[in-house]
Amino acid sequence: MTVAIDVTNVTRKSQNRAWKKMKRNKSAIAGLIIISFFVLLALVAPLLPLADPYATSWSAIRKAPSMAHWMGTDDIGRDILSRMIWGAQASLMAGVISVAIAVAAGVPLGLVSGYFGGWIDQVISRITEAFLAMPFLIMAIALAAFLGPSLGNAMIAIGLSAMPVFIRLTRAQVLAVKSEDYIEGARSIGLGHHDIMLRYILPNIVPPIIVQATLTVATAIIAEASLSFLGLGQQAPAASWGSMLNVAKNYLSQAPWMAMWPGAAIFLVVIGFNLLGDGLRDALDPREH
Repeated sequence: MTVAIDVTNVTRKSQNRAWKKMKRNKSAIAGLIIISFFVLLALVAPLLPLADPYATSWSAIRKAPSMAHWMGTDDIGRDILSRMIWGAQASLMAGVISVAIAVAAGVPLGLVSGYFGGWIDQVISRITEAFLAMPFLIMAIALAAFLGPSLGNAMIAIGLSAMPVFIRLTRAQVLAVKSEDYIEGARSIGLGHHDIMLRYILPNIVPPIIVQATLTVATAIIAEASLSFLGLGQQAPAASWGSMLNVAKNYLSQAPWMAMWPGAAIFLVVIGFNLLGDGLRDALDPREH
């Protein structure tokens, strides 16, 4: 019981210290503001007085930005502003859910691999290395093509492609933590492997996993945009930033605004997640003061 109390107190103090450091990091706060802006837009999209993102108008094909259409219209007269905001739902959801799949699959495997070692570690490590031998985006494209073109399949493909990173990270953190004195103390009072892994090891390896997950969301958003650009992600007429770029590539000279807005949105969101991830890494690193 004493061990548990000590670990809890240390964790709480670390969280408070990390939050104070986070607030002083202006770039991390800027990233958080950018992400919050796009998330808020995606959440309130049904409540905003927007044009129908699916409504076509043959009299408004590829119209430049104006008071009627603030971001212009696309190749079949749909309002780009409306499709940008509704597309934020698909792009952000793809990034978050893909990483959730990667974490849900990768962390338990890494935890088991690092804790038990032996032949279990050998099997999981060799399979992980085989996955890591293939470039992330190439694997995502291959899996998405195998599963079939849809946003759901694209998220599964991206999540499975990102999973090996979390297996390796979790395994490395477990190897560093499982030799600590409080783990030995937990063993000495008779706790089983399950309790030690979930109550003592996992809470102490969460910070680096959070940092990696935040950075991976940015990578997943780019991957979803790439898959949608190739026709393997969000399918027409549903909007996502990647699918909008897929259409816009045919009209770069006649209607550059079709590519400009989704490209800028992807750039800003990716920058936001990277800034936030860097800030979290600095704030959660015990070596930083």
